[in-house]
Amino acid sequence: MNLLESIRVAIESIRSNLLRSILTTIGIVIGIAAVIAIVAIGQGGEATLMGEMEKIGSNLFMVHIDWKREEPQTGTEFLLEDVQAIKSQVPEIKYLAPYAYNYDSIRGTKKNKQAQIIGTMPDHAQMGNLEMLQGRFFTNEDIQGRRRIVALDEALAEELFGNTDVIGKQVVVQGNSLLVCGVIKEEESFLNMEDSKSIYVPIRVWMDIYPDGFIQSLQGSTLEHEQVETAMNKSVTIMERRHQAKNVYAGTTMAQQMEIASKVTSVLTLIVSAIAGISLLVGGIGVMNIMLVSVTERTREIGLRMALGARRRDILIQFLIEAMVLCIIGGIIGTILGVGGAWFIAKLAKWPPLISWSTILMAFAFSAGIGILFGLLPASKASKLDPIEALRHD
Repeated sequence: MNLLESIRVAIESIRSNLLRSILTTIGIVIGIAAVIAIVAIGQGGEATLMGEMEKIGSNLFMVHIDWKREEPQTGTEFLLEDVQAIKSQVPEIKYLAPYAYNYDSIRGTKKNKQAQIIGTMPDHAQMGNLEMLQGRFFTNEDIQGRRRIVALDEALAEELFGNTDVIGKQVVVQGNSLLVCGVIKEEESFLNMEDSKSIYVPIRVWMDIYPDGFIQSLQGSTLEHEQVETAMNKSVTIMERRHQAKNVYAGTTMAQQMEIASKVTSVLTLIVSAIAGISLLVGGIGVMNIMLVSVTERTREIGLRMALGARRRDILIQFLIEAMVLCIIGGIIGTILGVGGAWFIAKLAKWPPLISWSTILMAFAFSAGIGILFGLLPASKASKLDPIEALRHD
């Protein structure tokens, strides 16, 4: 019996026990669909995250207290004077700004909302490519004059006042009235998170509002991408020298953060895919059990074929092909469901699913592999039947 004939016989066998075959392939279908959907969504999410970080800028860096230290030293807090010192001594730096934040309640005319209150300098708007929908961001003159003004993001302005026409209106933070000077155009965020709303205030005003607060980091960008490491290391050295503190400060580049994010998403995708792969194993066991039942039911048929000249090898290949065809059919259905599921979930999350041909080919390879692995025992059992005993079987 040639290969095509074996496949035809396998399909006929599946059709003759259609309901049983459908129930048998459910585990394969679920496993393949889950793996394809998870890989596609994971790769799409990673690509979107990398794209957003690239859009922010690969020439960004941050200087912060070394988080690995258990007890920060006194006198190592970032000062506004540090910003000027670093900018004057590191020519590679294009923009540099302090970054201080606190989550707090902000009151408008319509309602109160929790938001991230960010204290910074005008350079932050340049680094973050903040686009103004109305009004302006604050200037260095506003900082020096301690002007109590604030820039809101578009969504927060809508929630606090019911519309975005809010220039000149007041918001209240910790009992301090702040005049709205600008509204920042809202952009689609990576996960479209609702709790990412922010307001920006001049750093000196932020320090007046939160006298016990402190600057968490200095954020900067360089003229060229190749200068990031140099500028970051110089900035760390200047901080150590100014505060007479060794091994207290650390630097992180956007490229390093992108690498970490990529590794994390890859590991998470791998772990969840492995969990989904358990369904494939369960499905494989189901295929093996059904094939064992099929061998028992078709014992006389096997004996007859052997009596007519079929070799043990022919019987082995026949049952292996039946198991493979069963699993590949499940793989095809699972692939269709996985692609559809990935597309639907990615559409909800607003990022593109990355469904590659390599992923689909891998799914088919897994399906065929499971068919061979779990079909081997039933096929071996069928091939080892004694023809005479098989013909006597009722």
